Amino acid sequence: MSMAQHPAIVAGQVAVITGAASGIGRAAAAALGALGMRVLCADRDAATLETSVAALRDAGLDAIGLAIDVADPAAVGRLYDAAQAAGRVSLLMNNAAREGGVGLLDDLARWDATFDVNLWGVLHGIQRFLPAMRAGDWPCAIINTGSKQGITLPPGDTAYNVSKAALKALTESLAHDLLATDGRISAHLLIPGFTFTGFTRARGITEKPAGAWTPEQVIDFMLPALARGDFYILCPDNDVTRAMDEKRIAWAAGDLIENRPALSRWHPDYQAAFADHMAR
Repeated sequence: MSMAQHPAIVAGQVAVITGAASGIGRAAAAALGALGMRVLCADRDAATLETSVAALRDAGLDAIGLAIDVADPAAVGRLYDAAQAAGRVSLLMNNAAREGGVGLLDDLARWDATFDVNLWGVLHGIQRFLPAMRAGDWPCAIINTGSKQGITLPPGDTAYNVSKAALKALTESLAHDLLATDGRISAHLLIPGFTFTGFTRARGITEKPAGAWTPEQVIDFMLPALARGDFYILCPDNDVTRAMDEKRIAWAAGDLIENRPALSRWHPDYQAAFADHMAR
């Protein structure tokens, strides 16, 4: 017996997925295609996208590809037009993202490039697709791919962290605005754990680390969470359990409540206290 799915996942209807050439986006396209949806796959990497869409079609799935950069609102407009031509759109997955190791004093152009994809690219998708979803009368879902780094803000890739923190706030605001649709349109924040994707390979890791999940595992975790109506889809991985995530997130929130230094989890004066918190 097949498991229940979110009511937006309907055979023959269109799922639009950005960042779909590889990683979590490609895994989402494969899973939604296997459930009978027509998947419109968008990515900036035209060559990889073409290969991925061909593989989906070879597997018997109804897949379409469109090479666009979500940072360009006109390009997202073309994606919208292609989606409308493909059929009834019921699911939008704003998944495209970029890393880059951009720090506070790095060139502003690198900050802009990160935000153009990770935040504005998502907003472009929402602004283009949501009005038509509101005008319709069928169940819809908008899934935005966030990051734990946007919640706990580990030192390092500052621009990425800040962009994903902003994306969390954007998606929470979207979910609240959608209360007016009485649940017909839902919003969801997908928060992957350590996942072996193109980002990982870009850091020179060519084989899946033992601690990482595959993109397929992330989607296998996401689908039942969508069906339950979860907003926060907080994924574990092979190293980090749900309980560990909860403790780390609670500690981060405690910085504000207890007036500790910012990012005290990594502050030398709080190492012992944090270790004790995690051990309890």
